[in-house]
Amino acid sequence: MSQVLHTPPSTPAPAGDLAALAARHGLSVSGARPTLREYVSQLWARRHFITAFATAKLTAQYSQAKLGQLWQVMNPLLNAAVYYFIFGVLLGTKHGVPDYIPFLVTGVFIWTFTQSSILAGTRAISGNLGLVRALHFPRAALPISFCLQQLQQLLFSMAALIVILLCFGVPVAASWLLAVPALVLQFTFNAGVSMIMARMGAKTPDIAQLMPFILRTWMYVSGVMWSIDKLTAKDHLPHLVTIALESNPAAVYIDLMRYALIDSFHAHQLPPHVWAAATGWALIAGVGGFIYFWKAEETYGRG
Repeated sequence: MSQVLHTPPSTPAPAGDLAALAARHGLSVSGARPTLREYVSQLWARRHFITAFATAKLTAQYSQAKLGQLWQVMNPLLNAAVYYFIFGVLLGTKHGVPDYIPFLVTGVFIWTFTQSSILAGTRAISGNLGLVRALHFPRAALPISFCLQQLQQLLFSMAALIVILLCFGVPVAASWLLAVPALVLQFTFNAGVSMIMARMGAKTPDIAQLMPFILRTWMYVSGVMWSIDKLTAKDHLPHLVTIALESNPAAVYIDLMRYALIDSFHAHQLPPHVWAAATGWALIAGVGGFIYFWKAEETYGRG
């Protein structure tokens, strides 16, 4: 007569016991989000990777073009030429604006920095899934490196801008040094917005198709081709519209650079408390965008 052995069904260990067992042996969840302090430390430890990645992207950007890196300067200059013909000549926005060509070129270059940073940031995760899934690194390194790439491109373009300023009689002045803190604040703002858009783009890639239209609308209200000060001085706009135009972060950074570089652009043309506004936007976007991106760190690259 055969004997049947009855084995009682095994019961899974409580989750608390498993967590305690993992902690006792130094195990942790793979891909878990680090603390904010640890995350910042990891980013700082990979600062050389961020810089090298940005430089490599910039070098490869026009590697297939015959004119090569000259396109870094020619692209914004060609945009400025088109805007000058349409807005300056056909629509007459140059009237009453001293040094209109330096005014316009400065606006185009500074706006392009913000526009390109945000567009690149939107695709930072969704466009680099192979890298995200293959290597372990703080994902914020990607949108930050793309912003750094655009800053490097802007610095190349600034050489052409200086030549234009000198050709149109704008003298070298001590105020040019103000361009440095203005660019630092703008870079911080751009990086923060790029991280916000990187998280949104990672979850909804279709946002990348919508962003060019949003950014084009933003450009038209940012005083790139026309003077916000001249428009608001006519006192025919509602007060809230005037405040919105003057507080627009893109317009704030553009006006700061115009004030720093163009001697005919005076302090009374700047919005009230412009440095406080520029710093505030940089802190809000930079810190807020970084925390917003960090909170979804463990979700990037997962299906």
